[in-house]
Amino acid sequence: MAVLRVENLRKGFASPTGHIDVLRGVTLTVEPQEFVAVVGESGSGKSTLLQIIGTLEPADDGDVLFEGQSIFGLSPRAQARMRNERIGFVYQAHHLIPELTALENVMLPLAIRGLAPAEALSRARELLSRLHMAARESHVPGKLSGGEAQRVAVARALVGRPKLLLADEPTGNLDEATALDVFAAMRELCAEEGAAVVMVTHSRTLAQSSDRTLHLKGGIIY
Repeated sequence: MAVLRVENLRKGFASPTGHIDVLRGVTLTVEPQEFVAVVGESGSGKSTLLQIIGTLEPADDGDVLFEGQSIFGLSPRAQARMRNERIGFVYQAHHLIPELTALENVMLPLAIRGLAPAEALSRARELLSRLHMAARESHVPGKLSGGEAQRVAVARALVGRPKLLLADEPTGNLDEATALDVFAAMRELCAEEGAAVVMVTHSRTLAQSSDRTLHLKGGIIY
């Protein structure tokens, strides 16, 4: 069964000049453990697509099925639980909590889930170690480099063993060498954890390193 099916998804926004159709019938399928890149010009709706798939924004029409279940039929509480347990998120900005250490940031989704502190600590340390961040686990985000902070964000996204990772320009704030390094680490860890990935990117290099590249233009996937 596909991890994700997006069926005829439509989304528009009001503007001073009239209604703008951003997504005009997007359909796509992502298989288990597949790494899919979505490319397109700025304003083409790539981030909007991820927000809808991640239950963070409603659609105007169409459906999104996660492992065969429509996410639109879920209550807000059930959607929040899905985001915590089955979907991971990585953004261009790391969005780490500045007052928490790297280790505490990674533990946070498991604490919200109610996992025993010792289990959450062990799992968070495991992922940070696998991302070569064990020596930085006690540092707050302000003491981390951009690449280090993004590695922590990847660990946080995957700590709960999600089936799907949504990555919105995950290396967009990094220089080219660091971006390639973080991407390689993210891709390797996702493969080891068995997570499928939908990644929005402007980078042709990163897109070519994915299993499959989809192009979003004019509100349609090609």
